Amino acid sequence: MTQTTQQSEQSPAAQANAEPIIRLVDIHKAFGPLRVLSGVSLNFETGKTTVVLGPSGTGKSVMLKHIAGLLRPDKGQVWFEGKRVDTISEPQWVDVRKRIGFLFQMGALFDSMTVGENVCFPLVEHTDMSLSQRQDRCAQMLEMVGLSDTEQKMPADLSGGQRKRVALARAVVLGPQVVLYDEPTTGLDPIRADVINELILSLSEQLGITSIVVTHDMASARKIADRMVMLYDGHLIADAEPQAFLNSDNNFVQRFIRGEASDEELGLIHRRGEA
Repeated sequence: MTQTTQQSEQSPAAQANAEPIIRLVDIHKAFGPLRVLSGVSLNFETGKTTVVLGPSGTGKSVMLKHIAGLLRPDKGQVWFEGKRVDTISEPQWVDVRKRIGFLFQMGALFDSMTVGENVCFPLVEHTDMSLSQRQDRCAQMLEMVGLSDTEQKMPADLSGGQRKRVALARAVVLGPQVVLYDEPTTGLDPIRADVINELILSLSEQLGITSIVVTHDMASARKIADRMVMLYDGHLIADAEPQAFLNSDNNFVQRFIRGEASDEELGLIHRRGEA
């Protein structure tokens, strides 16, 4: 067999491996007169961690909700594993969501449930596991996030960082292919935030999870990203591997990285102070 023939036979597999797990195609979304997303197109590669950056109110969390089927686009397409999903029915979305974990910004734990009951909740809702199987799976997930022997505690008994880790254990308990993180380090001190960063890296490595992380935290972005993208005013304005992104010649990207207000914003503040 010639080398050319071997390459030809291998190319379909190579193409399959290159197929993005999620595709957003020309996504538009408005809420009344407020236009949030204006033609956003993005591909997300399997097993990679994509960090989505941008100022508040620019559509980052809205984009995540489109991926999870919590919102439908006004225009455009959402694809998951080669299947268009923005047009499927709500019952059909149930199966897709089993493969997508979502870590909400504030954790969204059930206050009336124990830690163990919170983590096991998706198993109760979506599997026919026995009680002992659910307990074993729950213990395994809590061990993975460094919170063994906390099953009987209540969320109120935990620190903010611990609650985030419990929420992360719940997000991955069904063994999803994709995890969506909405501001996972918000409200945490730098040390606790770094614990979350390490967990994101560990889960990606151990479970092969595709991670999409919305954050304002540049320290976190630098640590976990295989790729950085930026949304601004509903548009995609930057998309590159971390080093190229950090070296971008886009003025807004550089101001965001440095945490600098614009001259216009500073001028407004100074004029108000003089008034």
